[in-house]
Amino acid sequence: MESSKYHEPVLLNESVDGLNINPDGVYVDLTFGNGGHSNEILKKMSSEGKLIVFDQDEDAEKNKKIVDNRLIFVRQNFKYLTAYLKLYNIEHVDGVLGDWGVASHQFDTPERGFSIRFDGPLDMRMNQSSDLTAEHILNSYSSEDLVDIFKNYGEVKGAYNIVKQIVEQRKISHFKTVDQFKTVLKPFLRNNPNKDLAKIFQALRIEVNQELEVLKEVIEQVALVLKTNGRFVSIAYHSLEDRLVKNFIKAGNFTGIPEKDIFGKFEKPLKAINKKVIVPSEDEIKRNSRARSAKMRIAEKI
Repeated sequence: MESSKYHEPVLLNESVDGLNINPDGVYVDLTFGNGGHSNEILKKMSSEGKLIVFDQDEDAEKNKKIVDNRLIFVRQNFKYLTAYLKLYNIEHVDGVLGDWGVASHQFDTPERGFSIRFDGPLDMRMNQSSDLTAEHILNSYSSEDLVDIFKNYGEVKGAYNIVKQIVEQRKISHFKTVDQFKTVLKPFLRNNPNKDLAKIFQALRIEVNQELEVLKEVIEQVALVLKTNGRFVSIAYHSLEDRLVKNFIKAGNFTGIPEKDIFGKFEKPLKAINKKVIVPSEDEIKRNSRARSAKMRIAEKI
């Protein structure tokens, strides 16, 4: 698969500019993908700079085009950020970029099971060596847990009735494919069937990959590893992710409510650089429709 088809980086110039790159600095790209953001970061670095990149998807490593001795590729979940920085004897970094979206190639590969457009196995794993799949969730989770997943991770309307039908259907036949699952969902799709399906699939994908819990873990680690005045750039694609980032920048926690330490001071490791969320231009959205929902925030270590 060609690199350009693999994944087009969103808000490329805006995100790299947001890092305010020190040419001799140490940077982290938490979501390497096909290296679009990483390549742009490397262009702004000197021979003394260093870039550590994470991606748990083995396809990302197979399709890696960048050959550069300044780059360290870590095929692991970014929740292990501090562990791997310690492994490479790096205490603090000058900037961290996180693009939390699913790579285009994952949506465009039917056998990965991410897309509502293709039939394929109910997989949805970003790390293909992990055990938890969408198939296991649909066939094994309790009604209560399924309702919680659809309501909390997809904001799905009518989640209870959908789950009731899923539970009835799995008594008859084991869920195995995307099309089989979509057939069961069809009576519950309203005026915008694709949007309704996307919410349900999003909820499953988040559960399969434990995305929100992992995001919380890495945001807390980012605040620890950044140097003073170091930058954190976040690109989110749905409100659940963006809210976590926004709240942490605002209050140093995920509720968004500032808390005082034992000395009566507010604990807040980051400050917002952009007052308003940054979104792609109309031109970028025309070139890359998957940029439409992107929201970028830039923060600096205090």
